[in-house]
Amino acid sequence: MHNAKKATQGFSMQPMQLFDLAFRQNEWLAQRQSVISSNVANANTPGYKAREVESFDDAMQTAMPMATTNSQHLGAAPYGPIRNGDSGGKAEVLVSGNDVNLEKEFFNSGEVMRSYTLNTQILKTFDRMLQTVTKV
Repeated sequence: MHNAKKATQGFSMQPMQLFDLAFRQNEWLAQRQSVISSNVANANTPGYKAREVESFDDAMQTAMPMATTNSQHLGAAPYGPIRNGDSGGKAEVLVSGNDVNLEKEFFNSGEVMRSYTLNTQILKTFDRMLQTVTKV
């Protein structure tokens, strides 16, 4: 028993980084959905230019850059999310003079919903694991 107490003295409890990351992603998803909603609402506004938020990966890289501790570790994936039907080019310019592409905006909205659902499911699973481990 004395050895177990001595072994835990040097151990410090780290904050739950997964919950912080999920919270940040949910904030980002809410901001992205707001921008998408604004784009859709202004689809017929003459001269309106569609807006998009910075990708979550880019925002997190800026906020918390990842440090490489070993040259043999894998880096971040060199690709972003797959976007069906997104040619990567400019949206067509409509007669009203704006560049809102409703198909792209609805696709983006669905992507936000899928990301939010995945985030929620991961958190629920992690919470169940924590509850299982902490039951005495």
